[in-house]
Amino acid sequence: MSMENKKTAEYGADQIQILEGLEAVRKRPGMYIGSTSEKGLHHLVYEIVDNAVDEALAGYCDTIEVIIHKDNSVTVKDNGRGIPVGINKKKGISSVEVVFTILHAGGKFGGGGYKVSGGLHGVGSSVVNALSEWLEVEVHTEGKIHKQRYERGKVCYPLKVTGDTDHRGTIVHFKPDGKIFETTIFDLNTLVQRLRETAFLTKNLKILLKDERPDEPVAHKFHYEGGIKEFVTYLNQNKDEYYPDVIYCEGMKDQVYVEVAFQHNDSFNENIYSFVNNIITPEGGTHLSGFKNAMTKTFNDYARKNKLLKDSESNLSGEDIREGLVAIISIKIGEPQFEGQTKQKLGNSEARGAVDSIVSEQLKIYLEQNPTVARAICEKAVLAQRARDAARKARDLTRRKTALETAALPGKLADCSEKDPSKCEIYIVEGDSAGGSAKTARSRATQAILPLRGKILNVEKARLDKILVNNEIKAMITAFGTGIHEDFDISKLRYHKIIIMTDADVDGAHISTLLLTFFYRFMPELITGGHVYLAQPPLYRIEKNKKVWYAYSDDELNQILTEIGRDQNNKIQRYKGLGEMDAEQLWDTTMDPEKRILLRVNIDEETESEVDLTFNTLMGDKVEPRRKFIEENAKYVKNLDI
Repeated sequence: MSMENKKTAEYGADQIQILEGLEAVRKRPGMYIGSTSEKGLHHLVYEIVDNAVDEALAGYCDTIEVIIHKDNSVTVKDNGRGIPVGINKKKGISSVEVVFTILHAGGKFGGGGYKVSGGLHGVGSSVVNALSEWLEVEVHTEGKIHKQRYERGKVCYPLKVTGDTDHRGTIVHFKPDGKIFETTIFDLNTLVQRLRETAFLTKNLKILLKDERPDEPVAHKFHYEGGIKEFVTYLNQNKDEYYPDVIYCEGMKDQVYVEVAFQHNDSFNENIYSFVNNIITPEGGTHLSGFKNAMTKTFNDYARKNKLLKDSESNLSGEDIREGLVAIISIKIGEPQFEGQTKQKLGNSEARGAVDSIVSEQLKIYLEQNPTVARAICEKAVLAQRARDAARKARDLTRRKTALETAALPGKLADCSEKDPSKCEIYIVEGDSAGGSAKTARSRATQAILPLRGKILNVEKARLDKILVNNEIKAMITAFGTGIHEDFDISKLRYHKIIIMTDADVDGAHISTLLLTFFYRFMPELITGGHVYLAQPPLYRIEKNKKVWYAYSDDELNQILTEIGRDQNNKIQRYKGLGEMDAEQLWDTTMDPEKRILLRVNIDEETESEVDLTFNTLMGDKVEPRRKFIEENAKYVKNLDI
């Protein structure tokens, strides 16, 4: 029998592994929580919190407490009904054990336990248990404390009564498993953002967050009686509102509970966040379509009826009406259906009709009762329509030019010779001097250089028509090849790595932020597709006995000096900018793919409202929020020459 035949014969029924219960989760964690990175780690907390929020949505819980302990274990307490402690007839074990050890078990199945629920389709508690080094659950119910412990998903002892209590609710204490996760250190900021959002979406729910890791523990309290109306106010905090009210619509139709809150500000960006059962839907779906349709129809009807649009003028587009809009759409639905690969888009057709109907009816009444607000929104939309026409003409002009001229690339671009975009990268460099060094240093085959003169336009403060005629922005758009905004086409991207290379000082940081603001507002797919990077030039050059080292941080400098010895033979140069390096040094430290350090820019869709708020804080008109932000975050920033 040949070796090959022998191998084939041995692969039979006995070789097919059946993964029992939670073993399947430990074997393929990414299938259940998306990834084993920091993002997956935080999902464990969200899952347990979402179970407590389901109790709040059902009307049984009004306080949730989350504690991060010194050892990075987490406790989640709620004052809900407590997980049922009786024996489950089908399984012959306590319902608590069923919830924590059996996949697809819990009150979310069968339609009886909860009318609506969030979380990972009912797999939450058992998945958290499977991926924890240990987990302890305590249920306070009917005057008794019931407790059970698990280690890596395995039961340590049956559910037992450990004492008396005058409280009710569930306490889950778990420690994520270091064998599963790339990191087991929780980021307070990530939890703050998610828990704040959860509190906004569940009015009257109080969420307390405590971090016991610092010497002085940090505590946050999130409690918003105004619910999503307060969410809109929070997102608009650094902008000037166009009118004082947050417009709110609420109602129930076809078993869909709809809440919508919105307000326009004086900016030119539209920010709409949609949620289903408190879970964000980054790709929108039927509930978002219903909202947009209601807005477009209702405002056009009002503008025509009140002669704010001339008969000869075309209708306002949805985009015109939504300029400067901040909106939250939150629906609760019994059986949400999600579409697409990533399950981030709602597909229920009844949600479209429910949102459309409730917003249309209530917005129509609001506009009739508040003519000043209605007129202000319509006038802003008419200005947006004119600007959009001007922008379209500017775009048409660039399209015609590109079609007629074969060499339409900007003159200052030093392009690369490689034609396969996946092998090409473009360095965006501030100033001509650094641009000159970079052009000399680069690998001409795969690296293109685009020097920018001075600071680019701050797109937070300008409409599209002004942005399109800015020379630096025009040069970037042409070089990338994708077009922008609704014309954006990722398949036409000429470089798969776009690398921002600026000085490691305050001006450099400002230029990077201006560029990232432009990408985020007009070419977000560049960031979400993982094409945008920040170069990391070294801060120090150390020379000793004709040997050279580069240090990219103060820690690294100290490490090198400890290794080579601290004495008078050390020559230490502190680089103030890229211009201080010659071409060879720039290549060795910052541009050579074998040695350089690049930071990829990512956006977490689940906290995108905070990303938007950050850009607005940094780049908007108001000085006070920017000063406060810098003061609060300065401790996280190193090596800026402030």
